[in-house]
Amino acid sequence: MATGASTADLAVILIDGTKGLLPQTRRHAFIASLLGISNVLAAVNKMDLAEYREDAFHKLQDDFLALAAQLGIASVQCVPISALEGDNVVDRSRRMPWYHGPTLLEHLETVPLPERDSLQSFRFPVQTVIRPDATFRGFAGRIASGAIHPGDPLVALPSGRRTRVRSIVTYDGELPQASSSMSVTLQLDEEIDLSRGDMLVSPGRLPKVSRKFHASVVWLHGTPLELGRTYLVKHTARQTKIRALRIRHRVNVNTLAEEPATRLEMNEIGSVDFETHVPLFFDPYSSNRTMGSFILIDSATNATVGAGMIQESVAAVQLAEEPENEFAASGGPAIPVAPGERYARHGHFPGVVLLEGRSALAERLERFLFDVGLEVLHLSRSEFFGDAFVETVRVARAAGVIVLYSGGALSRETKDRIALEFDNRFLDVAGAPELPFDEEQAVRHVQAFARSLRFVDEQSRIQQKVN
Repeated sequence: MATGASTADLAVILIDGTKGLLPQTRRHAFIASLLGISNVLAAVNKMDLAEYREDAFHKLQDDFLALAAQLGIASVQCVPISALEGDNVVDRSRRMPWYHGPTLLEHLETVPLPERDSLQSFRFPVQTVIRPDATFRGFAGRIASGAIHPGDPLVALPSGRRTRVRSIVTYDGELPQASSSMSVTLQLDEEIDLSRGDMLVSPGRLPKVSRKFHASVVWLHGTPLELGRTYLVKHTARQTKIRALRIRHRVNVNTLAEEPATRLEMNEIGSVDFETHVPLFFDPYSSNRTMGSFILIDSATNATVGAGMIQESVAAVQLAEEPENEFAASGGPAIPVAPGERYARHGHFPGVVLLEGRSALAERLERFLFDVGLEVLHLSRSEFFGDAFVETVRVARAAGVIVLYSGGALSRETKDRIALEFDNRFLDVAGAPELPFDEEQAVRHVQAFARSLRFVDEQSRIQQKVN
């Protein structure tokens, strides 16, 4: 429900007329409140099994209204229905003459919905750069909030450079203005270096920029959320690594009480402090749903494991308290960090890719692999030859890093030693006969090699060892 309802303005919550408010009903209502859905239609179903009794409906209506008030849901409409018989779904039921409100469909067609995205500050996450020829350079994406006109000032993040909109381009031609949810290409007055995940915003009210933030999380996967484990976060057009630093509390959906927790199981809701590998540009979810929402991805399986709503950034001093206390209270002998633990945190094994003499290609691949959450290092200096290079990559292997080498040619003996060091997690692009001089084919080959380094079957074994 969390991902599907993240862009909804109204939620329909089913209540079993014979069983009352079940934990699932309470969970769905709580998620609706977390997502900022101010309009809820409570459909009290199976009224045919409850013999269409007015007292049964009013009892459940009172219970749900009390829950909605506790959760801060502003607008609630309760409708008694029978999905099996069609009562009060489309047409008014003759079996419930005591009910004088709208049918389910009537309410959906007439309820007023807020129009707020276009009135917020301008937010434009860059999805791609379009350069069809030397005369045009535009930044394409979907407007997250606000409106824009040619000539409007903008600030580019993360650089902070100021510019103005030269034109708003679409497939059908240029536009005099564009607003939230429209997909457009912006052409700027100045030549600014932007890439996927960067952002153009209005200068009057900048978003927060931080690596550490506090969020409400709905956990969606059978494998629980664990502190310290590395995941991928997808926020607007940016994807990077993320880890949970602390679970402030878990919500008991039956009582709405806040309970202490060190992990979140499937369908549980909690309040979590996170740290990302690179800064995110965000607004609190309460003020901007697009800029305040994110999903968590398991880097090993690529499964969506959680959905989050950012509440606020977290001060570094606040996060420094617990690790210090934990260190002071830990006592006992120190346990060295094993290479497998580093690999488990990164979510992949180390490896080496030789791209001798292809520095530009190596830089391009380093950026791509880094953006998809891999620990990668590009080495290109000419002094890395023979034993010196072997020792350098040996250190990189211990750190769990994928090395891209684009320096001078290496001897066959050196290549064999590197392959042995990395347990044959080794790719020699220049020496691969199937990749003569086709750069795009080389890119695909390296991407496939990088995917093979991610944990799949061995992930659970290593994670158990870490724990």
